[in-house]
Amino acid sequence: MTELKTELKTFDMYINGEWTASSSGEYFPSYNPATGEAWARVAKGTAEDVNRAVQAAHQAFVNSEWTNMTYTERGKLVRKLGDLIAENVEELAQYETIDNGKLIREMRGQLNYLPEFFYYYAGLADKIHGHTLPLDKQDMFAFTTREPLGVVAAITPWNSPLYLTTLKLAPALVAGNTIVIKPSEMTSASLLELMKLVEEAGFPPGVVNVVTGFGLPVGDTLTAHPLVRRVAFTGGAESARHVVRNTAENFAQLSLELGGKSPNIVFEDADPDNAAMGIIAGIFGATGQSCVAGSRAFLHVDIYDKVMERLVDRVSNIMIGDPLSDTTEMGPLATEEQLKRVEKYVKLGKEEGGKIIIGGKKPEHLEKGWYFEPTIFEHTDNNARITREEIFGPVLSVIPFKNEAEVIEMANSTDYALAAGIWASDIAKAHRVAKAIRAGIVWVNTYRSISPIAPIGGSGLSGYGRESGFDAIYEYTQSKVVWVNTSSEAIPDPFIMR
Repeated sequence: MTELKTELKTFDMYINGEWTASSSGEYFPSYNPATGEAWARVAKGTAEDVNRAVQAAHQAFVNSEWTNMTYTERGKLVRKLGDLIAENVEELAQYETIDNGKLIREMRGQLNYLPEFFYYYAGLADKIHGHTLPLDKQDMFAFTTREPLGVVAAITPWNSPLYLTTLKLAPALVAGNTIVIKPSEMTSASLLELMKLVEEAGFPPGVVNVVTGFGLPVGDTLTAHPLVRRVAFTGGAESARHVVRNTAENFAQLSLELGGKSPNIVFEDADPDNAAMGIIAGIFGATGQSCVAGSRAFLHVDIYDKVMERLVDRVSNIMIGDPLSDTTEMGPLATEEQLKRVEKYVKLGKEEGGKIIIGGKKPEHLEKGWYFEPTIFEHTDNNARITREEIFGPVLSVIPFKNEAEVIEMANSTDYALAAGIWASDIAKAHRVAKAIRAGIVWVNTYRSISPIAPIGGSGLSGYGRESGFDAIYEYTQSKVVWVNTSSEAIPDPFIMR
C-alpha cells in the first residue's frame, strides 16, 4: 500500500477539463480533524470562477461531443468512472479520512461499494424512456420522452463528500446533463482527486466541473445562476432556506437532502443483542455525523434494562483515536465548529434534566484533534431540546415507552422525517409501525443499509426530492410530449382547440 504523504498540499479547481487556480489567486486551508492542523490549501473560488464553470457546462450541454452521444455511450463513460474508482479505493479513502476524519476502514468499505452506484446508473442509461399515450382522439398519435434538464448545480456537505456527490453525479450524467459541483469548503480534497478519474475516464471538457470555496460567493452565485436548471443540495436547514430563495431567481428545479432526528424503536420481542448493535451503528458510526443517524432510541420498558446494559458495555469499549488506524472504531468530529456544537448540546442536555450514562466529554488520552466520547443520555422527557433538535454528533438519547401507540406518537414528535429503525420479531407489528412512522426510509431489524437501487429522501425539515434508485432519474430529466396528426385531411377550423 502506498502511504499518502500529509505535508501541505495544493488543490486547484477543475473547470472545462482544466486544472485552474482561482481568478483571485487566493487559497484557504483545509484541516485534518485528527490533529486540528492544516494539511492542504484549496483554491478560493470567486463569482467569476462560478460563471466560467457554468458557462463551460452550458456549452458542453448544447454544443459538444456530449450533446451528440447516445445514452448507451454516456452509460459506458459512467461505468468506466466506476471502474477507475474501484482501482483507486485506497488513495481516495486516505484523502477523505485525512480531510474529514472518517475511519479509514469505513472509507475503504464505502469506496469499495461506491462503484456499484455508477454501474447501476450506467445500466439504466439506455432504459430512460417515455410512453405512448392511448388518446381519446382519432387521427392523433402521441408519445412522451424524458430529456435532460441542462446544467445541474450540486452542493455537497463535509460528512461524506464522495458518497453524497455520487448520488447526484451518476444519475445526472446518465440522464445527459452537465454538472458544476461545489463541495464543502471543509472537505474538498477527495472530490478534486475524483476529478482526475473523471478526466481519465474520457468525459468531454465542461461536462463535470468543480468550483471550491465558500457559500459566499461560490454557493450563492452558483444556485442563483440563470443557466442552472437544477440544484441538488445536501446540508443543513438554514443553508437550504438560502438555496430555496436563490433558486427563485432562476426557477431552477430543486431537491433538498437535509438532516434528521431519527428514532430507533426496540419492542419487547426484539433480540436485545442485535438491537443494541444496530443502535450503536446508527448513532456512533461516522461519529454520529450522518443525516440518518439514529439519535433517539426508544426502548420498551420490558426490554429496557437488557438493551441498556448491552449499549453501555459495548460503548465503554469503543476504541477512539487516529482514523487512519485499522484498530480505531470512532474518529474525530470533522470540524472544530462541530465539536463545539456537540459540547453545547451535552451541556444543554444536562441542564434539561437528562442523565449521562456514559461519555459526555473529550477523551482524556487525546490531546490534539476534535474528538468527543460516545455519549448516552437517559431521558424521561421527550420534549427536551436534545431529543428534538439535530446534534450531528455521537450523542444518543434513550427514552422508555410502554406501548405501540405511545412510541409512534413520540417518534413522530419532530419536524424531521428522514429515517427510522424498528426492532421486533413480530413482523406484522413492524409493518404497522413502519406505515405509521413519518420517515422516507424505515429499516426493520437493521440500520444504515444502503443500495443504489433504493431511494433516499425525507420530508419536513429533512427536505424533499429523492436520491438513489430509479427515482433519481426522474429528478434529472423532464417529460416532453409529442403529438402527431395522422389524418390526411385539412384542418377545418384553426380557431378551435382540438
